[in-house]
Parts: sequence; structure tokens; C-alpha cells
Amino acid sequence: MKINDPTVIAEVTAAFESYEKALMGDDLDAMANLFRHAPETVRYGVGECLYGYEEIAAFRKGRGGSPQRKLGKVAISAYGDSMATANAEFFRENTTVRGRQSQTWVKFEDGWKVVSAHVSLEKDVS
Repeated sequence: MKINDPTVIAEVTAAFESYEKALMGDDLDAMANLFRHAPETVRYGVGECLYGYEEIAAFRKGRGGSPQRKLGKVAISAYGDSMATANAEFFRENTTVRGRQSQTWVKFEDGWKVVSAHVSLEKDVS
């Protein structure tokens, strides 16, 4: 198995950047296209545990947009040609609290899709 093939890293980086743009623009259709539409898809958020694509889509629709943020460090790793992880630090507007986001991406016939995601915030110690 080839680790961190540059072509795969470029593909997943582009998918990750598309997701970030869609998230910040509250583009529900674009976000939907980047998550696998399956009951096995999972997203743990700051205050929610969502099992299956339908729960994820309902949460996004009812949320009214994501809090705006700036990315910090991003680490993308590829394992073979069809699986990758993307981990990012982020900072929401008007706060110094660091957030963390982890995604597992799998390449399907219709492209790279998130199959698992986790978002958390560090405890504010100020």
C-alpha cells in the first residue's frame, strides 16, 4: 500500500477545500454531495451525534448555517488510493478557542466522500 501518494493527496485536498467552502457558504447541496448518502455515515458534532446521512442532512437544514471560522493547521494523509483522513484545527470568529475537525474520506465510483466526521472545541480556559 502506498502512503501519501501525491495524486491522492491532491484529490482529497481539493475535496476538503470544496467542503470548507460549502460549509462557510452554507451550500447544503455541495455539502450533501461530499458526504456519503448511507446509514453508515456518522458525524459527531460539538453538541450532537448523528447516525446516517439522513440525520446529518436534517441537522444541517435545521441549523441555519455553520459558525464562521478560519482554518489553522490541516493534515491530510492517504492510505492507498481510496482512503484518506483530513484533520484540521479551526478558530471561530470572535474567539480564541481552538476547534478540531476529523474526517475519513473514501473514494467511491462517484468520487471522494466523507464517511465519518468529528468536530469538537477545546475547553475555554480564559
